[in-house]
Amino acid sequence: MDPKFWHDKWQMQQIGFHQPEINPYLQQFWSELALKPVGDIFVPLCGKSLDMCYLAELGHKVIGCELSQTAVEQFFTDNQLSYQASLLGEHQVFSANQIQLIQGDIFSLPVDVCNSIVGFYDRAALIAFPDDMRKNYAQKLAELIPVGVSGLLVTLDYDQDALNGPPFAVSPDWVEAYIAPHFEVSQLFCEDVLADNPRFVNKQVPWLNEAVYKLTRKAI
Repeated sequence: MDPKFWHDKWQMQQIGFHQPEINPYLQQFWSELALKPVGDIFVPLCGKSLDMCYLAELGHKVIGCELSQTAVEQFFTDNQLSYQASLLGEHQVFSANQIQLIQGDIFSLPVDVCNSIVGFYDRAALIAFPDDMRKNYAQKLAELIPVGVSGLLVTLDYDQDALNGPPFAVSPDWVEAYIAPHFEVSQLFCEDVLADNPRFVNKQVPWLNEAVYKLTRKAI
């Protein structure tokens, strides 16, 4: 998937994937990680998610990575936060209080950016990629996350023949095949949420499962 696809989505504000409220699964299951109420949290493909504000309010410093500069700037504007900008190699860094957003390609993000993290949160990153890129992303996530660090992963699974993504379908079997080699995987929740998603209903998608996993980076 060409990066221009996402740049155009943000430029035209075709951002149906953006949630205008804090994700209920984050609120419900974050405590399952049993993290201390301080420490850095990594949020890949963070967009302008309010989930980052929630994590900051818990006492964490948030390190987000986002391809779109428009999304990054809108996050600070929407939340009335002034920021300082700097460079990190080919990436730009926008910082304000407990939020640091790194704008650029996650696949070239330096690994040491995540050296200090105590947790991570992926609501919309894994499901944003088609299959080949998703495999590369799973490998990159494994490179970024230090051994022993836990996080939450939220996925969607549905009949991909009925509707092409994004968001793309990620099955439990896919998680087992490509995430489990690097992470201990525990499914915390899975439910059919088709009735709450009109786009999928209108496209006659027969089912739509949303799942939450706890991942803990293995020592390889």
